[in-house]
Amino acid sequence: MTTPTALTPGQTAARFGEFTVVDVRSPGEYATGHLPGAHNVPLDRLDEAAGALKAAAVRAPLLVVCASGARSAKGCAQLAGLGIEAATLEGGTSAWAAAGHPVERPAGARAVWPMDRQVRLAAGSLVVIGFLAGFAWSPAHWLSGAVGAGLVFSGVTNTCGMAALLAKLPHNRPPKNAVSLQQTLQRLAN
Repeated sequence: MTTPTALTPGQTAARFGEFTVVDVRSPGEYATGHLPGAHNVPLDRLDEAAGALKAAAVRAPLLVVCASGARSAKGCAQLAGLGIEAATLEGGTSAWAAAGHPVERPAGARAVWPMDRQVRLAAGSLVVIGFLAGFAWSPAHWLSGAVGAGLVFSGVTNTCGMAALLAKLPHNRPPKNAVSLQQTLQRLAN
């Protein structure tokens, strides 16, 4: 593949038909809108999808996308570790849509906040709860400290346990009519 590691929306649009697009967001986020023809393989399932992604990469270059480009860059690094070359979309689906490019939105899809926003809301809420509860029961302030320590760990390791937990919530699960991961992997492998 001769593409740079990160492609702008304009560069991607100019070559869009060349790529196999893999969206690494949660199924709930993916269902709210994705690049046309994108396959949903959540970031935490890339290892499981390695065989199918390797087969797809032989036929066409992979373009990995997410909401902002952060998870897709991480996904590209993870795939590189598995010997699979991929490019990422700078700014993700948000930049793609802002540039006026089409986004597929399944009928009846519900709006789900991007995962980074969900994490900020959950972490901030837990810190405030710990702070306020500390007035009534002083050991409760440790909740705020634990959340802060988790955020530091997340920053240092570039992982997010809270995002992994939030991805399991019902609003982040795929809609009932969504293509299963196994069906997606079969499509990618063939």
